[in-house]
Amino acid sequence: MKILVTNDDGVASPGLHALTAAMKALGDVWVVAPDRERNAIGHALTLHKPLRITNIGKQVFSINGTPTDCVNLAVKKLLRGRPALVVSGINRGVNLGDDVTYSGTVSAALEGTILGVPSIAVSQEGKQTFRFGVAATYAVRVARAVLRYGLPEETLLNVNAPDRPRASIAGARITSLSRRRFDDPIIEKVDPHGRKYYWIAGTRVTWSRRKDSDYEALRRGMVSITPIHLDVTHYAALEQLRGWETLIERGRKKTRRTK
Repeated sequence: MKILVTNDDGVASPGLHALTAAMKALGDVWVVAPDRERNAIGHALTLHKPLRITNIGKQVFSINGTPTDCVNLAVKKLLRGRPALVVSGINRGVNLGDDVTYSGTVSAALEGTILGVPSIAVSQEGKQTFRFGVAATYAVRVARAVLRYGLPEETLLNVNAPDRPRASIAGARITSLSRRRFDDPIIEKVDPHGRKYYWIAGTRVTWSRRKDSDYEALRRGMVSITPIHLDVTHYAALEQLRGWETLIERGRKKTRRTK
C-alpha cells in the first residue's frame, strides 16, 4: 500500500521527516515535496515554467514547484499507480480557520482529494520549537482510521496538534473552522531611499465563529480534526437568491434596448 507524503515547508523540513518516519508504520511511503519553502502559496499550480523532478533518496523526490504540483506529479507520474492515502505536513504552525484558504499544506491535501485519493493535512502548533512527534502520533491514528473506514466523498481532514507534550494532550475533537481577525494587517515602512514598502502581517487578536471550532479545541489542549469539503457552494443561499434571476434578466434586456 503506497502512501504519499508531501508538504509546503520543503523537502528538508524536520516536520516532513517526522511524518515520513511515522507513516512507514502503515505502508510503503513515497515523499514528493517542494525543493524549498512554499508557505501560504495556496492551491497554486505552475503553468508558465517547466517543472523538474530531482531524486534525492529512495522514494524521495523534490520538485521546483508548489505542493499542488507535487501531488499532481506524484500521482500521475512518479508512483505508477494511485496511492491509498495522501498526507501533507507536518506544517510548522497551525492551519486554523481562514488560514486553510492560504495554506500550501492544506492545498496539497485538497489536490489529493480532487484526484480521488483520501487525504489529510497535518499541522503542529509552536513558536521557536515544534513538537512534531505529537502531530506525527496523531497523524498515524487519523490515517489508520481513514484507511479503515474511508472518508465522505470530496472531503479531506485538516488536523492541528496543540503545543503540549504528548502526555498532556486532552484528547481529539472533530471541529469546524473558526474565523480569525487581525489587527493592522498591512504594515507600512520606508526603505533607506525614502520609498514606501509593505508587509502583509499584523497581530492575530481574536477568533470567532461557532462552538466546537478548531481554535477552541487547541486552546483546550485537544487535537483538532476538521472535515473540509470541496464543494463550497452556499446551498442555504440558493433559494434566497433565486429571485435575483429575474431582476438580472430584466437588467440585461433593458441594456439591449438602450443600445
